[in-house]
Amino acid sequence: MHEETVGPVEWPTILLLVATYAVWALGTTWLVAWSLPLAIVVTGVAIAQFSSLQHEVLHGHPFRNAALNHALVFPALSPFIPFLRFQQTHLAHHHDPILTDPYDDPESNFQDPAVWARMPRRLRAVFRLNNTLLGRMLIGPVLGTALFLRGDIRLLRAGDAGVARAWRLHAGGVGLLLLWLWGVGAMPVWAYLAATWLGYGLLKIRTYLEHRAHEKPRARTVIIEDRGPLALLFLNNNLHVVHHQHPAVPWYRLPALYAEGRARFLACNEGYVYRSYAQIFRTHLVKAKDPVPHPLYRGR
Repeated sequence: MHEETVGPVEWPTILLLVATYAVWALGTTWLVAWSLPLAIVVTGVAIAQFSSLQHEVLHGHPFRNAALNHALVFPALSPFIPFLRFQQTHLAHHHDPILTDPYDDPESNFQDPAVWARMPRRLRAVFRLNNTLLGRMLIGPVLGTALFLRGDIRLLRAGDAGVARAWRLHAGGVGLLLLWLWGVGAMPVWAYLAATWLGYGLLKIRTYLEHRAHEKPRARTVIIEDRGPLALLFLNNNLHVVHHQHPAVPWYRLPALYAEGRARFLACNEGYVYRSYAQIFRTHLVKAKDPVPHPLYRGR
């Protein structure tokens, strides 16, 4: 099964996007009057699902037309990360030789050992907590967003036109979000921020150990053989080495592709595999998998 077998319209992705918008709308309107805590949870799950769908879009789904794809996810349900910046940084991350590099990989959670050695003790404690799964879910959304925004502010001050354009377009998407919340929805802004924190926290489960420090780039990317609700929430990105090798394959075809080539994929990533997210929770909820300073980093 290869990328070229995909048709011009990927209906499972379109139907899931419609369902996600519907759940999000329900969470920000009717459910608020019935139960605000439940509304926050439902909206947070919808935001996480929306982010997974944005990931599909940036890889060229569900249409062959990029402008049409981008229009599908223009509303900024995820208010802190511009879609075009997500696209730019994530596609850069897909260059496997840089995976986990503290500088070149935009999605790396490792620090340069030299920077780590100079880091204040309290900040080290924050990063150590962030390296547990529980910490990644609780403080990871705030820490990760703060680091991302700090980086983009530097790029904006340096006059990066692409970053400025991404934020201008994102401002329009945030405007649509606010119009909905104030004109149609019943959810207070503070509650929507709580739902956003929850959505980002759920996504941190997926990204927690997607990549490890390893001398061989091909062995840095994980397989999590989970077929439960989190696999749907993450659109089968738990089969992450399959996605990295076949980034144009839509989410609903990844399980069959993995089943066909399981031995090959596991040989490629040298057995970096977990059976389920339950195994990851048991092993790493409060015990970090990796050190914060990159154990193999040799400097620039």
